[in-house]
Amino acid sequence: MDWGWFLFSFNGRINRAKYWLATLIILCWMIFVLMILATLATVFGIGGGPLAIDAVGISASIPFGNDGPSSKAALVTQIVLIPMTLVFTWSYAAASIKRLHDRNKSGWWVVPYIVAPSLNDQFGDWLGDSRAAPFIGLAVFIALIWGFIEMCLLKGTRGPNQFGPDPLAPIDTRPRWDQQSELEIVPYRAGPPAGPHDKRGA
Repeated sequence: MDWGWFLFSFNGRINRAKYWLATLIILCWMIFVLMILATLATVFGIGGGPLAIDAVGISASIPFGNDGPSSKAALVTQIVLIPMTLVFTWSYAAASIKRLHDRNKSGWWVVPYIVAPSLNDQFGDWLGDSRAAPFIGLAVFIALIWGFIEMCLLKGTRGPNQFGPDPLAPIDTRPRWDQQSELEIVPYRAGPPAGPHDKRGA
């Protein structure tokens, strides 16, 4: 498997199993990075609040240190986590868009399925007790559930679609016909061309 394409490219299609695999890989790498960062912070005496990575739909956190999140030490760890978060977000977006392609849908469907629920989770409190809050919350919840069904449970379109070939199509492993090897090579015989007085055929 081309892991660069699998985890970072937005082109092509992946089936449900590969989407689940990509999600699991990203989550495991998040936890691994957080554990490494927590270990380094302990070794160098850098404290500071819980360590967390939230990649728009996938998140991981490790409770670490006793310092408040506003401390300078906590700021160091958060600055380190910013590029990690961007990498994991890119990777998750790439996997999600390829899965939507498998459903013959545009990658822009990640906005209602993943981005909107994540933004609502982060900033939903800003709506307070406004009249719009319950309607927005319900719409986002429906989009989240349908996005989960669409990307995690439903089969992709059978056969090729506008985004590429079917990832579940059987691969033809038969050797290709080599036309050169099938040609019969007849050796050339030197001599004058056959004519009416040629008695070799008589």
